[in-house]
Amino acid sequence: MLLLALDTATPAVTAALHDGTSVVASSSQVDARRHGELLLPAVDRVLAEAGTRLDAVTGIVVGVGPGPYTGLRVGLMTADTFGLALGVPVHGLCTLDGLAYASGLDEPFVVATDARRKEVYWARYDNARTRVTEPAVDRPGDLDLRGLPAVGAGALLYPDTFPDAREPEHLSAAALASLAAEKLAAGEELEAPRPLYLRRPDAQVPKNYKVVTPK
Repeated sequence: MLLLALDTATPAVTAALHDGTSVVASSSQVDARRHGELLLPAVDRVLAEAGTRLDAVTGIVVGVGPGPYTGLRVGLMTADTFGLALGVPVHGLCTLDGLAYASGLDEPFVVATDARRKEVYWARYDNARTRVTEPAVDRPGDLDLRGLPAVGAGALLYPDTFPDAREPEHLSAAALASLAAEKLAAGEELEAPRPLYLRRPDAQVPKNYKVVTPK
């Protein structure tokens, strides 16, 4: 097994390789505006660090969000392209699940990432491996989380709602790859690589838009 994991659902542009036993290489850079520019160089770095080639990869793992439309689709389209070119399966994993797994927490907690518009993408967990609510997007002030610990950049942005914010702030594809490898080894079925947007993209056609066609 050699899994290539990618995620661009948050400001972290991240890639990692996992050989079925451990992470052999990883790369992460936080830049919310350069997902498309940074992802392929990150893949090149992890392949070089591991001393291998892209055609040695046996499976692709990609974070499906939730996340903003523009950033999220970069990772998903790249994963689909690699999967088609290499003839290998492409697996999806919830980005929030990757953050939860990286936390290592063994108690109820929340994962919250920045959804912009003064909102967070979030979900509740019983432990680092067990999500108990579907991912959602809400204003922090509308949430009643009763002081649960929280991880993710969204928790750090809104301390009134998340007073017990903990690491990690951003997802590393190393955690995503490790979670995927663990699930596959246990015979668990992973998600389809389909985007979890939760809301419409910021860029929309203006109301009352008039299409003008030549006569």
